[in-house]
Amino acid sequence: MQSLGVGRDGVTGGVALRAPAFGERGTMKALVLFSGGQDSATCLAWALDRYEHVETVGFIYGQTHAVEMDLRRPMRHALRERFPAWTRRLGPDHVVPLNALPIVAESALLLGTGEPRADGLPDTFVPGRNLLFFTYAAIIAEQRGIKTLVGGMCETDYAGYPDCRDDTLKALQVTLNLGMASRLVIETPLMWIDKAATWQLAAQLGGAELVDLIVKRTHSCYRGDRKVLHPWGYGCADCEACQRRERGWNIVQDIIHTKAMMT
Repeated sequence: MQSLGVGRDGVTGGVALRAPAFGERGTMKALVLFSGGQDSATCLAWALDRYEHVETVGFIYGQTHAVEMDLRRPMRHALRERFPAWTRRLGPDHVVPLNALPIVAESALLLGTGEPRADGLPDTFVPGRNLLFFTYAAIIAEQRGIKTLVGGMCETDYAGYPDCRDDTLKALQVTLNLGMASRLVIETPLMWIDKAATWQLAAQLGGAELVDLIVKRTHSCYRGDRKVLHPWGYGCADCEACQRRERGWNIVQDIIHTKAMMT
């Protein structure tokens, strides 16, 4: 796969207001928010390519597509097995239950069905979800001597969730550091790229083998459907998450086909 160019901040993405000085304790370690989906798997590969020690954290919060959590361990195992350079870098995994979230938040991703929101946001928006994720991740990182948090948030090709926006995460980074007297950095490698470029980034990081793993061993479908394997992965092919994943895949395939025709 060929590169499209990856947005105004490059592949290093958004946030990261000020990185700690090189050599500072924990700067070569990262904690990746790893859900088992395409974006977080790509971010995990991105982190493994850059940091000496990488840990992962996932959250159980009553999501309708909880099947993604079942794919995390096999994906981690496959990365260790197929990419020897990353084997020693991939550290422990952490799973945090957020059982109260479905009690206080209403969302189609929690209830299975949703009503149109008065504010115009998608019914799949889970209020405060990423704020909670990063807060818990920051607590784990602080105790593990880790200075960098990595998330797959994006505001280029996304559903419009306000807690995925770069401004939100910049503010959250400041808040976490003030509230914890820490010097954490939030990295979002996908912030300014679309789904096509996300597929291409995976190819740049791990070639066809990593792309194949992401196709077959990650999950994006909001309905948790894994009955049919499409060229771009498993899913219902109907929900917004499937459509974005498929659209990005098709754009890349068209580019590959066009370049092949020109050679």
